[in-house]
Amino acid sequence: MRKMFVSMTAIALIGVLAACNQNDESDEDKKETVTPVETVKATTGDLVVEKSLYGRTAPVSTMPVTLQNPGEITELEVENGEMVEEDDLIAIIKTARGNQNIYASKDGEIANLNAEEGAMVSNSEPLAVIADFDTMKLNFTLAAGTLDLFEKEDTFTALIDDKEYDAEITSIGSMPDDTGLFPVEATIENKDDAVLAGMVAVMKVPEKRVKDTVIVPTAAIVDESGETFIYVIEDEKAIKKEVSIKESQSNETAIEGEVNDGAQVVTNGQLTLTDESKVNVVKEGE
Repeated sequence: MRKMFVSMTAIALIGVLAACNQNDESDEDKKETVTPVETVKATTGDLVVEKSLYGRTAPVSTMPVTLQNPGEITELEVENGEMVEEDDLIAIIKTARGNQNIYASKDGEIANLNAEEGAMVSNSEPLAVIADFDTMKLNFTLAAGTLDLFEKEDTFTALIDDKEYDAEITSIGSMPDDTGLFPVEATIENKDDAVLAGMVAVMKVPEKRVKDTVIVPTAAIVDESGETFIYVIEDEKAIKKEVSIKESQSNETAIEGEVNDGAQVVTNGQLTLTDESKVNVVKEGE
């Protein structure tokens, strides 16, 4: 009898514990997970799709310093990087026909000087070059289908060594070069002498414009199982909105869908969300 009582007591206790566990699990189910997210406002406007073109910098003009006859440099009055004015004496060359004075033919900067006093020099190659570095030329080569993006005197933004410059189109080639590409030239002002010959220039050229569209950060777009969507914050919940992409750039994307101007679009934390997830906006951008 006593054993039966103990067994019944144990069974009752197990039942009570099981009921408690079920209640605890039920309570936990009732607690919603709150996901921290970052948002940015959707905007309405025109999205300009830009094309990046890569080229090299060069002096806008160069003038070779040539010799009439070969000989020995007896006096050298300049060095690389030195500024000269027209008719400045550059060097005196001792030749078989007597001394030859070499003068600057224009204002500019001495470059490509590879000789020194006492050296023998030839008249088959320039002694040096006088270059204009105040205005620099940007050289690009483009496919025929890209030429319609340009007109002479158009101005675009060029990025050189992380600095922006206004680049004016000065020449558009009408014939391709040996590679089948067309040469295009632009010029920039090099007032601070920061641009050197041979540097890489990246010019941003508008290629397409999507007018009067909803624009969201590209980071907000989620592609999953063939579905494209974003999350919009409404009443502290993330609401899933299916969208279609009209045009996309690295930072911004033009979309079509039920997204209003000024909507708070999730840009960080969206990969862990589901429709109507409860969220906490920890950072709200414009």
